[in-house]
Amino acid sequence: MKEETVFFPVGDIPLEGRLARNDGDRAVVICHPHPQMGGSMDNNVVETLVVAYGGAGFTTLRFNFRGAGRSGGAYDEGRGERDDVLAAVTFLAGEGFGNTELAGYSFGAWVISRVLAVPGIVFPAILVSPPAGFMEFDFSGWPGNVRLVTAGDRDPYLDQALVREEAQRAGADFELIPGADHFYGGRERLLLEVVRKRLSVC
Repeated sequence: MKEETVFFPVGDIPLEGRLARNDGDRAVVICHPHPQMGGSMDNNVVETLVVAYGGAGFTTLRFNFRGAGRSGGAYDEGRGERDDVLAAVTFLAGEGFGNTELAGYSFGAWVISRVLAVPGIVFPAILVSPPAGFMEFDFSGWPGNVRLVTAGDRDPYLDQALVREEAQRAGADFELIPGADHFYGGRERLLLEVVRKRLSVC
């Protein structure tokens, strides 16, 4: 799929994204790792999610949170970033995609968890390496929303037992990626197959 550069607003802040259109009304918003640690939509795990969802027939929208890349604004400790995700969903709705899911890696998974914790918010979601134990997490929105949680078995930035327990409590699949640390270098193919398999039964 060919990606096109797009900009969409959250309030008066422009956010930069890349949109790859597919047939049908299914779409996904893909959220990147921590912008203050070099994270952006140009990331190996984000790109793996684009390939997985695109191959499953989804229109994909990856974007830079406020303060990253060519997006405006500044880092807002998760508050404004939650609004960024909802603005991305609104943008997709305006493009004709009314059946939207969420996928996030690391900080992106943390922000999605904050979105799902808002009463009345419902989105199917896949979370890659949510850094629970490293960052304070709200798991209250996982049940009924989160379908899959993955983690590397060598990841020092999450509490594996806690993440597994919360995934199971939410009724989500939990998949441990052998040989992977938090950054999935050289393990992208394994992650791709795990996500593809879960999307095939959605």
